[in-house]
Amino acid sequence: MERPNAWKKYPEGKAQKKVMDFAEGYRRFLSECKTERECTAYFVKEAKKAGFRDLDEVIAAGKKLKPGDKVYRVNRGKALAAFVIGKEPIENGINILGAHIDSPRMDLKQNPLYENTDMVLLDTHYYGGIKKYQWVTLPLALHGVVAKKDGTTVTVNIGEKPDDPVFGVSDLLIHLAANQMDKKGAKVVEGEQLDVLVGSLPLYKKDDDEKKKKQKKDLVKRNILRILKENYDIEEEDFLSAEIEVVPAGAARDYGFDRSMIMGHGHDDRVCAYPSFLALAAAKPGKRTYAALLVDKEEIGSVGATGMQSRFFENTVAELVALTGEYSELYVRRALTNCKALSSDVSAAFDPNYPDVSEKKNAAYFGRGLVFNKYTGARGKSGSNDASAEYMGELRKILDDADVSYQTSELGKVDQGGGGTIAYILGNYGMLVIDSGVAVLNMHAPWEIISKVDLYEAYRGYIAFLEKA
Repeated sequence: MERPNAWKKYPEGKAQKKVMDFAEGYRRFLSECKTERECTAYFVKEAKKAGFRDLDEVIAAGKKLKPGDKVYRVNRGKALAAFVIGKEPIENGINILGAHIDSPRMDLKQNPLYENTDMVLLDTHYYGGIKKYQWVTLPLALHGVVAKKDGTTVTVNIGEKPDDPVFGVSDLLIHLAANQMDKKGAKVVEGEQLDVLVGSLPLYKKDDDEKKKKQKKDLVKRNILRILKENYDIEEEDFLSAEIEVVPAGAARDYGFDRSMIMGHGHDDRVCAYPSFLALAAAKPGKRTYAALLVDKEEIGSVGATGMQSRFFENTVAELVALTGEYSELYVRRALTNCKALSSDVSAAFDPNYPDVSEKKNAAYFGRGLVFNKYTGARGKSGSNDASAEYMGELRKILDDADVSYQTSELGKVDQGGGGTIAYILGNYGMLVIDSGVAVLNMHAPWEIISKVDLYEAYRGYIAFLEKA
């Protein structure tokens, strides 16, 4: 069953302009928000514009919530949940769009700065599943925060402005790479070789004589520390309490002569988080409560206080139960079980350069709309969520009635590989959940690619789900 190309619904003119305009907003978001902290701050700002209130402020004020109210809650600056309260009791369930806002990258180690042969580097540890050789010889930027002992934080964003310096990981020149080229792909560049070069200029004072210059050690490192102190008020010790991510430098760009695609860092999974939040803000309030749940740490197993495996969402639902009626632990359990969710996560797009890893009848294609993965996991569906046939049938009707283009997919051939999402964690509550998102080329590479029309159909599909499920 070949699905039609969604672009056919949007001929040149006003119809196509809607798709392009929506994608342009997303392209700007993707360019500005390269970390989970930056994404959270962006969505909080947009939430306030759309009339959402901080749930913790509502709780502190002792106020109740009524149908149509909009609230959000931030989880430690790196994740958030936003809700539109429905007419029915929370215990009847919530329609949830759940996505993640972390992406594969490199993180600075806690003691990262060192000098070697008059060059200064930052030691890194990669985050999430990456092909390490893809991260060399690229212009890289530093994003994050440094928390100082006095309780203040310094925001770091270096490498994005036209006059900013950029950084990078070197690679072995081809003339000396005979042994390297004989290695398997996983070993061509190894994790401890992903150190970022940040300087090579020694610190000399005008009044230093030659004897003093020779006696001083790590002069390049001293110069880098001087720059960090003067420009950012950062000491070397401050790296101990820093979260600094190394990401590709530069803006997301239109891709292709026809500008039908976007190339950028972090499509997985911000290409689903962005339309999820905008769909929540645009959906008309209805009987059921709606939610957009944007979480951290999915790329490393959804662990920790800001990942989906934390109790953040469960505890927030408990607060909603208390603020909309009579509180009961039983009502909270009922609410979680009665939820319907789309785990809004990306799928692997069919790549004509590598057709052998996909089974064409069950692959996702650019331009054919929102992608449903009934099950994920690896090999014999191990570690997957496996949505029910009845739930898939309900979603088909919702999307067909709304004229939303969609397709179904698996993540490659059986036994080829596999992957996971937050779907199984939501499923642990007993709720209905299925993976649905946007197809991505180059997934987990520094620069990924998506189709603009797939992004727009995801947005339309998410609205239809919230209002009709």
